[in-house]
Amino acid sequence: MILGIDVGGTHTDSVLMKGRKIIRKSKVLTDKENILNCVMMATEAVAKPEDIKNLERIVLSTTLTTNAVVQNQLAPVGLVVMNGPGVSPKDLPLYDKANYVAGYMSHRGIEAEAPDRSELAELKAKFKKEKINRLAIVGKFSTRNPAHEQEVSDVFKDVAEHASQSHQLSGSLNFPRRIATTYLNEAVWHLQDKLANELKTYMDKLGVNVPLYILKADGGTIEFEQSRKTPVQTILSGPAATIMGVLPYVSDDMDSISVDIGGTTTDIALFADGVPLLEPQGITIEDHKTSVRGLLTHSIGVGGDSHVRVEDGVLKLGPERLGAAMAFDGPVPTTTDALIVLGIADIGDKAKAMEAMKQLAAELKKTPEEVAKDVLDLACTLIVDKINAMLAEINSKPVYTIHELLEGRKIEPLEIVVVGGPAPFMAKRIGEMMDCPVKVPGDSDVINASGAATARTTVELNMIADTEAQTLSIAEEGVQQEISRRFTLDDLIELGTDKLVKMAKQAGARDQDIEVEVADSQVFNVVRGYSTTGKNMRVRLQVKPGLIKDDSN
Repeated sequence: MILGIDVGGTHTDSVLMKGRKIIRKSKVLTDKENILNCVMMATEAVAKPEDIKNLERIVLSTTLTTNAVVQNQLAPVGLVVMNGPGVSPKDLPLYDKANYVAGYMSHRGIEAEAPDRSELAELKAKFKKEKINRLAIVGKFSTRNPAHEQEVSDVFKDVAEHASQSHQLSGSLNFPRRIATTYLNEAVWHLQDKLANELKTYMDKLGVNVPLYILKADGGTIEFEQSRKTPVQTILSGPAATIMGVLPYVSDDMDSISVDIGGTTTDIALFADGVPLLEPQGITIEDHKTSVRGLLTHSIGVGGDSHVRVEDGVLKLGPERLGAAMAFDGPVPTTTDALIVLGIADIGDKAKAMEAMKQLAAELKKTPEEVAKDVLDLACTLIVDKINAMLAEINSKPVYTIHELLEGRKIEPLEIVVVGGPAPFMAKRIGEMMDCPVKVPGDSDVINASGAATARTTVELNMIADTEAQTLSIAEEGVQQEISRRFTLDDLIELGTDKLVKMAKQAGARDQDIEVEVADSQVFNVVRGYSTTGKNMRVRLQVKPGLIKDDSN
């Protein structure tokens, strides 16, 4: 049995599953001040004591780190950047937060300038005075040689509670994205560390010894203790859970759209022949362009509890949520109130929902029913406009799925999968506006929890081999090792595959769910004096994202 839990901004959903089949499901209100209690309540709502004894894995998706970034509730971070020559600090992200110091590696990982120990000592004194004890350390070519990042971290180890080094978070050379990634990783580290401590208490209370995972932005899982090191990977965990939950319902012979309508927001994702699209360089959140591998999703502030009002004689909806629908004793009219008045949703107190629409009708000089229809049309129009804008943006550039680059491919959806609490009530209208068939899967109200429950563990590895220098660099491990001049691309892939499998198992993957694929490989000749003196080889390997194998049959 598998327990899946999705800690959302409004509700915490849970499912108890056997293979791909949901046995029980539940929703409880999220208490942001006591996540441990939410998770315990969500567990007890679906799992009896005898079920808990038979659990094989527990998977959690959460909006904790995402909300911290969106709401700018980030911890103070000492951002230390070794930018070297050739790039102005003003052209780099977080310019106003960074501390620029000497020291840089060449593009081949050879030291070009050593860090200035006296400069670092002054910065150390400054951080100590300002009581900054969390550091983000970034060097321009640290993925080729991490020695400078490791040296700076060592200098600050007696004053830093924790430090994030960029080479441990991404093997990408993209310097600006690594700066943003490392900063965010450290800025949310305290939240993830606290969550991991609470989850340890949770497991102790359950009294079971089974793997506990957290969902990442790429739709894969990571063991909860491992997540302490890379909390930035759990940003946008919620939308990723939706995509993994929708995956069994999209057709593999046509392009699809998934629309997840929640209480506050609607998340939209695209699929090419049943395969989710990917952010090729990394996810972007609140203008932070990161190198975090993630599924491509767009969000809009439209949901079942979106605040509906009249401004200057015009009907307005969202993006804020001020509480539940008036039909559920909330403070203001919402989309849900309109659905109830139209008779589409048979929930809540219809008289209170009617009162909500009457408030708007008085200002618009319409009947409550007319206003309710306008509210539904407005909500669906906002969602459809966002879908069309997303399609236009995607089709204006190369299309990447989680497995490959689709050259010259245009995404042309022929079906829409609508999920979330309001899905059964809004799907038909969205389909009419898009002139596209729609379907609402069963148990769509807990699709995030089921998606998290069935997601595979994913890891990635970046390696660079230089046969002239006879060195091999493994970015994420921060190590270099010697190789022979006869070392080949096949040797690099074989070595990397062995290491990736070990990494995946350490992160909690089962043998039957590990499918290694070469995501990228490049070979360049090293030329000196008009002759080839070696080869520079770069390989990126990954465990193929997807759903765990169904062993229930």
